[in-house]
Amino acid sequence: MKNFLAKINNSKYFDGFMPVLAALSALAIGAVMLLFLGVNPLVAYRAMWVGAFGSSNALAETIVKAVPLLLIGLGICISFRAKVINIGGEGQMIIGALAATAFGLYVPEMPGWLVIAMAMVAGFFGGAFWGAIPGFLKAYFNVNEILSTVMMNAIAVQLMNFFLRGPMIDPNQAELLSKIPQTARLPEAYHLARWLPTRLHAGVIIAVVLAFVVYLLLFHTTLGYRIRAVGFNPDASRYGGIRVRRQVVIALLLSGAFAGLAGAIQIYGLNYRMITDGSPTGFTGSAGFNGIVTALFGGLHPLGAIPASFFFGALLVGANSMQRISQVPSAFVIALNGLVVIFVVSSALWQEARQRKRRIAEVRDDSPPPSEPDQATQDVSV
Repeated sequence: MKNFLAKINNSKYFDGFMPVLAALSALAIGAVMLLFLGVNPLVAYRAMWVGAFGSSNALAETIVKAVPLLLIGLGICISFRAKVINIGGEGQMIIGALAATAFGLYVPEMPGWLVIAMAMVAGFFGGAFWGAIPGFLKAYFNVNEILSTVMMNAIAVQLMNFFLRGPMIDPNQAELLSKIPQTARLPEAYHLARWLPTRLHAGVIIAVVLAFVVYLLLFHTTLGYRIRAVGFNPDASRYGGIRVRRQVVIALLLSGAFAGLAGAIQIYGLNYRMITDGSPTGFTGSAGFNGIVTALFGGLHPLGAIPASFFFGALLVGANSMQRISQVPSAFVIALNGLVVIFVVSSALWQEARQRKRRIAEVRDDSPPPSEPDQATQDVSV
């Protein structure tokens, strides 16, 4: 039995279940917290399940919530594979949404499908531009990308507030004393297809297709090989002729591009206008940060990010339902989400340490045993 457990612990397949075990552990601790609050955990978690999957509308809301998480998670899979930490998904999503909204509002009239396609491209390149800036600073000036991407978030928020209160404000709000910071509503012809009566839109198809595209990019193209090589060992990559600086910039550029696309889809598939309360979460709903956890939960694999985004979408939608039905404090919902984040990130670090330990063991096993000195050498030494 002891050998069996040790074999499971050393198995590579066990690593794949570690994020799931981490999430279940977080929910178990949340159950203890619910008991202290005087709430039956079974009733609360049932309300969470019903809120996320209990009806076709609930399931649609879960999928809608998962779409930006998946897109941002795909970008995180790219940047983290290059060992570049992108914390700027919030700002990149905002800039992409601004670019896509401006395109839809101010270009001359064109067919709806063409405007939607070009707006997606505008959002993609808007986020790419915002991600390339910290990538350039990291590659050529060794500026810490964590600090630079966080600061770029703050700049993006101020740009959003400026444009939505000034140049891009809804003309119907411009003359009012208490102006709502929002743009005009996009024409109906520019809306992504939606499955009525739910809010489920065609953005989910775009996100899932792009997950397979990113998988092919990372694991079946020269560019993906270079990105992963730089993340594995930048010195060896440089010795092998790979331009490490260029790959760092490309990794953050692509990561920002997918976040920008998430912002564009949020506008054209769900909101149909850009509106803010002055904070980044007023528009993003913290998708920029939750997308990081989604990618880690999916093992930094593009295909693994699909079920991971669905899980976190269900968690976010279900937690709100649990709060309404079980009357738990809103602070508990925030704490539960935080617990899941902490446990999932910790499991990712533990998994990386286990993989490193396994690689070292494999190298030792493959190394030839030390040769014994021959008889002639022994006689000379004597």
